[in-house]
Amino acid sequence: MKNLVVLSGAGVSAESGISTFRDAGGLWEGHDIMEVASPEGFAANPRLVLDFYNKRRAQLHQVQPNEAHFCIAGLERNYQVQVITQNVDDLHERAGSSHVIHLHGELRKARSSNNRYEIQDCLGDINLGDLSADGSQLRPHIIWFGEEVAAMDEAIEIVSKADVLLIVGTSMQVYPAAGLKDFAPSTTPIYFVDPAPSLDSHGRLHVIKEKAGKGVPMVADLLSF
Repeated sequence: MKNLVVLSGAGVSAESGISTFRDAGGLWEGHDIMEVASPEGFAANPRLVLDFYNKRRAQLHQVQPNEAHFCIAGLERNYQVQVITQNVDDLHERAGSSHVIHLHGELRKARSSNNRYEIQDCLGDINLGDLSADGSQLRPHIIWFGEEVAAMDEAIEIVSKADVLLIVGTSMQVYPAAGLKDFAPSTTPIYFVDPAPSLDSHGRLHVIKEKAGKGVPMVADLLSF
């Protein structure tokens, strides 16, 4: 089967009720981004940061995958599908996608504060005093500003072998993830689903001006011909 690579972002999860990463004022759930998404913020107020992500993790129990998630999973019937997501939720997996790479980490995992490779499952809260196996404070397994996106090399390798590339739920303005599309082979068709696209269709780029829940099934229909 052909390789179909999906690059997904916050717009996919937004239709399930998960807030996008930051609002027009640069805040995330009312917090300055650097307070809750940077090593400096964690060092300054670890209790605030842990509580912030505990609430995000708890929210996952209240939401469900939407049509876009299920449609992407359904594409596995005809394609070798690999999802590269900027989202930290587990909705792609819960919808049935078999191969998902999380560029920015996962809410349902925790890791050592001293060793980014010391990772464990985390379904409940992380509290001050909860320690990793190496004796350091546990922290959310989230890639914060200023931290290396460790999965980028693997993501680049996957995109470089894509027969079809689907970009959905992301403006592709945030680097390094935004640069991934440039690694697709020159002959690979690219489908870009966005309700307010910054690009127009041209050549191999096909722009679908819709939200994820409507646009992804449209792409699936196009690919079935």
